[in-house]
Amino acid sequence: MPTPAEPSRTVLLLNGPNLDLLGTRDPAQYGTTTLAEVENRVAGLGRELGVEVVCAQSNGEGGMVDRLHAARGWAGVVMNPGAYAHYSIALRDAVDAIEAPVVEVHISNVYAREEFRHTSVTAPVAAGYIAGCGVLGYELALRAVLGRAAERGTLG
Repeated sequence: MPTPAEPSRTVLLLNGPNLDLLGTRDPAQYGTTTLAEVENRVAGLGRELGVEVVCAQSNGEGGMVDRLHAARGWAGVVMNPGAYAHYSIALRDAVDAIEAPVVEVHISNVYAREEFRHTSVTAPVAAGYIAGCGVLGYELALRAVLGRAAERGTLG
């Protein structure tokens, strides 16, 4: 992932496994908005708020970890880890290691679903957690990340 011109004014929008199928995968649970549409909406909001949003998606745990590492020194991260939220210690450690605020997002209300989805190993090291707001949760998360970065004095 290339280094942006102004890392302290850049936010990573990171989506995990199966989120590349948004819009067609289980529309009753996740809606019909595609990942490209989510990325465009969040990037547009970023421009309105004066930040660059770099979008990435990976179906692999290692790819997500690599992208988090590349975002060290950035304003923050909006991350939907998908199923990795429930068991990936590697992802949890990467979130903890980068120091930038990370807000975890889930499109569905994970607490209204299977019990194994009720626990996130990444949430305890995240700066915030948003679930059940549909794709609007991504925009809320961007605002939260920027608020956290401003509080920390790391928003350039």
